[in-house]
Amino acid sequence: MPRPLPSALDVRAAAARIAPSVVRTELRRSDALSTYLGGEVYLKLECEQRTGSFKLRGATNVIATLPAERRAAGVVTASAGNHGLGLATAAAALGIAATVYVPRSSPGVKRDKIAAAGATIDATAEHYDAAEALARADAARRGATFVSPCTGYDLLAGQGTVALEILDELPELTTIIAGVGGGGLIGGIGGFLRDEAPHVRILGAQSERTNAMALALASGEPTDIPDRPTLADGLAGLVDADMLAQGKAALDGIATVTERAIAEAIAFLWIEEGLKVEGAGAVGVAALISGEILPTRFPVAVVLSGGNIDAAVHEAVLEGHYDSL
Repeated sequence: MPRPLPSALDVRAAAARIAPSVVRTELRRSDALSTYLGGEVYLKLECEQRTGSFKLRGATNVIATLPAERRAAGVVTASAGNHGLGLATAAAALGIAATVYVPRSSPGVKRDKIAAAGATIDATAEHYDAAEALARADAARRGATFVSPCTGYDLLAGQGTVALEILDELPELTTIIAGVGGGGLIGGIGGFLRDEAPHVRILGAQSERTNAMALALASGEPTDIPDRPTLADGLAGLVDADMLAQGKAALDGIATVTERAIAEAIAFLWIEEGLKVEGAGAVGVAALISGEILPTRFPVAVVLSGGNIDAAVHEAVLEGHYDSL
C-alpha cells in the first residue's frame, strides 16, 4: 500500500520552499493550562499566521510545486474559508487565477478576506460537501487544478511544517494535540513525527457536530455526517477513504467535545492568553479543559490552528450566547 503520509524529508523540503511566504509562529507556554493540568503546556499560535491560519502552509507548498502549464490553467478549491484564503493568497503571489467555492454558512470574515486576496468566490452551496462537488466539477470543466484542503502529499507536507517548528523549539515534546476535520493538519504532523519523533503521541479533537473522523475511525469506513451549525465550521465535512487513511496513520487517539466546551475554550484563550481563536482552532484546548483529553506525559503542545472568527460570533461567545448562534 502507498504511504498515506508525507515523509519527514518531504516536510523539510516544504519548509525550505515556503519559508519566504509564511511566518514561523510563536510557541508559547500557557501558564494557565500548565497550572491547571500540572505539567508544561505550550500553544502553537497558528492563529497568528499571515492569513490567520496554518492553511497557508500547505496551499503555498502546493502552488510552489505546480508546473508552469498547470499554473497557467488556474486553481480551484472548496473551503470552509481558511484553506481558500491560503490558496488565494499563495496564488496571487504568483499571478495565478484562483476560484474558491465556500458554503453559504461560511463566516463573512473568511469570505471577505478571500475576495480581498483577489480570488473569484462562489458562496452558493448549501454546505461544505456541496461546495466541493461544485469546485471539482468546475475544475474538470475548465482544465484547472483542483486543490484539496485535506489530501495530497504536497499539501500535507506544507501542513507538517507546524510540527517541525514545534519539535525544533521543544525537542522534549511528548504529546501534540490538533483539531481534526478531514485530517490535513494531523496528516502532515503525523508524517513528520512518525519519522523524526515516533514516541510523540498525536491526539485529535473535534466538535460533536463535526465528528466524521471519529466515526470513521470507529467504523473503519468512510463517513458522511449531517451538516449542522457549529462553532468549529473549519472542521465540517465528510471523511473519505484518503482522509480516513491519513487519520489511521497519524492519530493515536481522538476526542469529541461539545459546542459549549468549544465556546468556553474560545473565551478562555481570550481572557487568559489574549488570543482571538476560532472554534476549529480552539478544540484542542476545549478537550483539555473539559477533561476529554487527560495528558499523562508532558510537555504537551496544542495547535491553535486558526483565528478567523467573525467579530459578532466572538462577542456572543464571550457573553455566553454561543447556543444561539
